[in-house]
Amino acid sequence: MSRNKNNQAIWNKRINKNSSILFQEIGSSIDVDKRLFKEDILGSIAHVKMLSKQKIISSKIRNNIIKGLKKIEKEILNKKFIFNKKHEDIHMNIEKRLFKIIGNDAGFIHTGRSRNDQVITDFKLWIKSSTQKLDRKLIRLIKTILKIANNNIQTIMPGFTHLKNAQPVSLAHYLLAYLEMFQRDKKRLLNNLENLNENPLGVAALSGTSFNIDRFFTTKKLGFKKPTNNSIDTVADRDFVLDFLYSISVCSLHISRIAEELIIWNSDGFNLIKLSDKVVTGSSIMPQKKNPDPLEYLRGKAGGTFGNLFSMLTILKGLPLSYFKDLQDDKEIVFRSFDTLNNSISILNEVLNNFKPNKLKMIKLANKGFVTATDLADYLVKYHGKTFRDAYQKTAMIVNYAEKNNIKLNELSLKELQKIEPCLKTNVLNIFDLKNSVNSKKSFGGTSFNNIKKMILKYKKIYK
Repeated sequence: MSRNKNNQAIWNKRINKNSSILFQEIGSSIDVDKRLFKEDILGSIAHVKMLSKQKIISSKIRNNIIKGLKKIEKEILNKKFIFNKKHEDIHMNIEKRLFKIIGNDAGFIHTGRSRNDQVITDFKLWIKSSTQKLDRKLIRLIKTILKIANNNIQTIMPGFTHLKNAQPVSLAHYLLAYLEMFQRDKKRLLNNLENLNENPLGVAALSGTSFNIDRFFTTKKLGFKKPTNNSIDTVADRDFVLDFLYSISVCSLHISRIAEELIIWNSDGFNLIKLSDKVVTGSSIMPQKKNPDPLEYLRGKAGGTFGNLFSMLTILKGLPLSYFKDLQDDKEIVFRSFDTLNNSISILNEVLNNFKPNKLKMIKLANKGFVTATDLADYLVKYHGKTFRDAYQKTAMIVNYAEKNNIKLNELSLKELQKIEPCLKTNVLNIFDLKNSVNSKKSFGGTSFNNIKKMILKYKKIYK
């Protein structure tokens, strides 16, 4: 529990008996929320500057408090600060230490505010900073994808639907699909910054304060866009937590998808890529094994971030206004999700920098499964005036013939093709060339080499 300078609980005049040891344990959050120390000190400095400006405290007291807070920050950074569970949380740990450093002037620091608005201010500041860290990590990941894509524009592989060969594509185009996902993750995170950019400080416990405070001053000092509008909503609001957790969950999902993709490609059945020894592990019994454990780690960790989001949703779903002890769990949940994603992005970036595509295997696999069949159907529509459905039926008959005779479409002779569709000419044979197929997809967003080059150039300009 938190105690004042007399080593008594701050509420000791109201509650006469000491809390049980068990309650003290569950009431303490210092092991979790000590991560908010920078934000807590930043918020307190802005608060006392405002109190001084508004003549609520003297400039002498303001300077004394700020000097003490900066000393505490140095102690924490230098690992000389002793966090005490008896003082419950980071806010009261800092206030308790401030009393020891500057004496009774520390008692003015909490004028015109409550821990309710204090903790939300700290938490919003922390999420803003952490969002920017994730954004920088995603930029590095996107640059890595761009580099690999640029080196593999003409690397042809099969594109899959239902994990079956569908149409030939460029490996660069495939990887740029994941770049688009991480682009959306960046936008989602930055949109959240806009939504949470309202200053909670000064709403106090839930109803505001009678002191003549200036919330616009602290808003500017702390880098928020504006003060929150409703004091009750401010204390009860954890939408910004849900938004952050949701964004992390979606990004984790995308990381899990590419991890699964690379696991499949690295498997002996596909053998489309080779992972460097830097990003594989061995077996305790099978000497030959090289396992993609880091990718499996990424795939597995996504589940934890989903669980954290649902934990927070479940905590909030039954809470009336305004503050309840249930909300104490929000920080631990958010910290876990942030740490997981922050680590996962780094791991994925490391893996992507340590794999090589098996280009021969890719093109060999792309030659299986009649992947240019759609090109033939399109050819019949464009050059022989057939409806697509008629062209589809004729192409299906040609595929059936090739399958029955165990040959590829590009191995069919013109005579064989004309037995099924007499209108076909010699130029139809070019349709079955994989490179021609890829380059024919010129529609915006398609896999043609020129499209890919333009898209890479576009993103290179964004991520210089």
